[in-house]
Amino acid sequence: MDSKSSNFKIILGSSSVARRKILTDMGYEFKIMSPDIDEKNIRKDKPEDLVMALAEAKANAVIQKIQNAETIEKKDDDKPTIFIAADTAEAIIPKLSVGDSQKDAEPTILITCDQVVVYEGKVREKPSSKEEARQFIKGYSDGHAATVSSVSVTNLKTGVRKGEWDRVEIYFHTIPDNIIESLIDEGNVLHVAGALIIEHPMIVPYVKEVVGTTDSVMGLPIAVVERLMRDVL
Repeated sequence: MDSKSSNFKIILGSSSVARRKILTDMGYEFKIMSPDIDEKNIRKDKPEDLVMALAEAKANAVIQKIQNAETIEKKDDDKPTIFIAADTAEAIIPKLSVGDSQKDAEPTILITCDQVVVYEGKVREKPSSKEEARQFIKGYSDGHAATVSSVSVTNLKTGVRKGEWDRVEIYFHTIPDNIIESLIDEGNVLHVAGALIIEHPMIVPYVKEVVGTTDSVMGLPIAVVERLMRDVL
């Protein structure tokens, strides 16, 4: 995008510190808004299908919230607004059509995201306990895992929606037990897919190779986001 600071308003609907950092580093200013879905109620066999289904469900949830509340602040009517929504909440809704009020409004872009970790062919989401997080990280030691991240972008004025997923392979050195325990005690790994935070200072020395981009592993692939934004606009 040519002028990130002047062409768009952004709302980030995520509790992810990593996604906030990526948006900040991209040069965007943004507010925060969250979708309300129960991710466990959406299941797919393939990780790529799962993350795309979750991203679309989050988009639908945010659209429902917008349509119900109709409290979005428009300080500058000549600027489109970008919504970026991710992470979990409580209720799944069916796919929504764009209402007349949205068609009459200025362009609004809704971006939703999801991510899972794939290890030995199995999907890993957020760990359910400290013990599960511990086992997740132990499995990565001297091994490898992959992240599958999705981005879904909807133009709420036209109804056009584009989506894409991105996969990154990560290879690890031996991760010492004391490092694993420190990560568990700190707690941040309990709130991310696969208990995997490769940019964490305690993990960085044990990452052997990343085949793909770090921003994708962090949950918001920059190239995908900007390409889809251009496509729907």
